[in-house]
Amino acid sequence: MSKIYNWAVLGCGKIANKFVNDLKLLPNARLYAAASRDLNRAQDFANDLGFEKAYGSYSEMVEDTNVDVVYIATPHSHHFEHTMLCLTHKKAVLCEKAFAMNQHEVAQMIECAKENNIFLMEAFWTMFQPSYQKALEIINSGELGKLKMVRSDFAFNAEFNEDKRLYNVKLGGGSLLDIGIYPVFAALSTLGVPDLIKSSADFSPTGSEESIQLIFKYKNGEMASLSSSFAVHSPVQSEFCCENGYVILHPRWFTPTDLTVWKDGDEQQLIPNETKEGAGYQYEAKHVMECLDAELIESPKMTWKMSEDLIKTLDRIRIDAGIFFPDHDEKLFY
Repeated sequence: MSKIYNWAVLGCGKIANKFVNDLKLLPNARLYAAASRDLNRAQDFANDLGFEKAYGSYSEMVEDTNVDVVYIATPHSHHFEHTMLCLTHKKAVLCEKAFAMNQHEVAQMIECAKENNIFLMEAFWTMFQPSYQKALEIINSGELGKLKMVRSDFAFNAEFNEDKRLYNVKLGGGSLLDIGIYPVFAALSTLGVPDLIKSSADFSPTGSEESIQLIFKYKNGEMASLSSSFAVHSPVQSEFCCENGYVILHPRWFTPTDLTVWKDGDEQQLIPNETKEGAGYQYEAKHVMECLDAELIESPKMTWKMSEDLIKTLDRIRIDAGIFFPDHDEKLFY
């Protein structure tokens, strides 16, 4: 019988709301504490979703000895600060992506988890979706031959507001770290770290990157074509093209979705989405608690190396494209 874990949420925004609604599906998860810099906001969030406690400061929440694990859902510009706060107070951490702003911050976060012997994982929920796992199973089986090309996109036409997170450079604004991270993940989790990266970016009036196109090239001829944007709408799907067939993850491919599989000489096969309830966040939360049950400090599925490869690749893209965050990047460009 699994232990009942007291969950705390650090940052009471929209993504936290979605995550908590799925957390309710897990019998070994207790909604214990909600924390915000604004006590009224924390209380409203706690009352709406059924948390036992509300805190008006993050530092007060991590002092609560009853908190077992913290889900960090603040803007990624603050992930390093908030993760370090939780880890140094011996709280297990599930931190939203992007894990941090650059590889130097991520390296310190992982080192802190090791030093404190505390669980830390990037909340890359796509890795845990049954549909994505099925796609990986088919690709890795070799039944379609060698994977040679990945095409993946994520774009939507966002309202321009220079103060809101999407366009605010101080909050890590830009499509790459917010949604472009998904297509980058699709390439890394199937083809691995690219040997060559070419990028082309367009910037908003605030200086934030608004749209980006990426080409990844690999030494054995594999390629990936990736894109993200806040200026247009796109199909939001991923295609994995192999020597003898292909796998397509249908629109909103990073969530529970349908798959189409085609093998040369056969008819297309539709594999329907098997998720019947929830948005899909429950899978990563379930995995976290399984890791805690096993007394692990690192996930065997969303490993620290995967997070390091991801952030290092994002750093390489930003250097190539000229995407700069002055409050974080002193060591990145020099």
